[in-house]
Amino acid sequence: MTDISFDRSRYLPSAVVDRGPALVAGGALLIGLLVIAQLIDLRQAALFVVGGLLGVALYHGSFGFTGGWRRMVVERRGRGIRAQMLMIGVAALAMIPLISAGSLGGQPLVGALAPVGVSVLVGAAMFGLGMQLGGGCGSGTLFTVGGGSARMLVTLTFFIVGALIGSAHLPWWLTLASFGTIDLGRQLGTGTAILATLAGLGLVALATALIERRAHGNIEREPEPSRPGWTWLLYGPWPLVGAGLLMALLNVATLLLAGHPWSVTFGFGLWGAKAAQAVGVPVATWEFWNWPGPQAALSASVLADVTSVMNFGIVLGAAAAASLAGKFAPKAKIPLGSMLAAVVGGLLMGYGARLSFGCNIGALFSGIASGSLHGWLWFATAFVGSFVGIWMRPLFGLDGFKKK
Repeated sequence: MTDISFDRSRYLPSAVVDRGPALVAGGALLIGLLVIAQLIDLRQAALFVVGGLLGVALYHGSFGFTGGWRRMVVERRGRGIRAQMLMIGVAALAMIPLISAGSLGGQPLVGALAPVGVSVLVGAAMFGLGMQLGGGCGSGTLFTVGGGSARMLVTLTFFIVGALIGSAHLPWWLTLASFGTIDLGRQLGTGTAILATLAGLGLVALATALIERRAHGNIEREPEPSRPGWTWLLYGPWPLVGAGLLMALLNVATLLLAGHPWSVTFGFGLWGAKAAQAVGVPVATWEFWNWPGPQAALSASVLADVTSVMNFGIVLGAAAAASLAGKFAPKAKIPLGSMLAAVVGGLLMGYGARLSFGCNIGALFSGIASGSLHGWLWFATAFVGSFVGIWMRPLFGLDGFKKK
């Protein structure tokens, strides 16, 4: 008989599950599912589950735009950005045709479409700067909060404040120069829009590969699984590509269930508006909150809002994933400089996201995958803002243009 063995030294130690947090997160997911199904409907409950799965994928894949962009700028490593481009491309293959069709099975389908104008230009640059100071993007803030990060809870709090202020100012920003909404699916036709989108994403990926090869002489590969067998599925970490592909499929599922793609930051503005309203701020008189969609969300239960319900799912899904991996470790101590960066970053991201019709998810991922030109403008200007944010990080005691 042949003795089959393998080298365990290359694997991470066995995960020790944080049972208490795991039970709390799992119980909250189950109770949330039942409550939403009872008070709203099964479709909304299904979207809560989709949010939970997104939280697991985000956490186990450490799939944040912030770190991937910073690695590209500082270390000249583009593996994160290439995974992002692949994720968007896979989603676009399904979403552009679905959105062009307009409906499926009686369910109307609309894309993450927005005007191409000064509002997006300024807002995206602010968001890019803010996410490097805050330490996370829209989705990144949620999954790290779920993982127990106290600092990111500060970022999220001021993200909400910034989004509320942005909702007060957005009508004025929309009076500035704009080319209006440009839907590539309508302008070019479905097939050409898909090809143009994939070509653009491919060029970005190619550019990162060329820069990386020039800087290092090689292209960084996806690391091999750090746990034996298929145990990495439960305990993580996941490969970036795998996490990205799952999120692409979940974004398509969101489109089919909700009638629109995945978004994150509208929920933050809504939470801020409801909190402000509770303490007597006349939010309901603001122009933004009198537009049909926001007005309906403000007057209804937060559980009736798709974005909010999915956000709750993301936090709880990430908490469950962190607990299973034995990494749920809240830390209350935050250095003053880091705290200040979280406050400033959160405000900039909240305000910028409202002006630019979304964050890295609603504007970049869902926008480009919907065939909206504003998603590409968001990407370009947010990356410039991110570059400035990386340069500013050392001013707050954070790493910036420092090679590890």
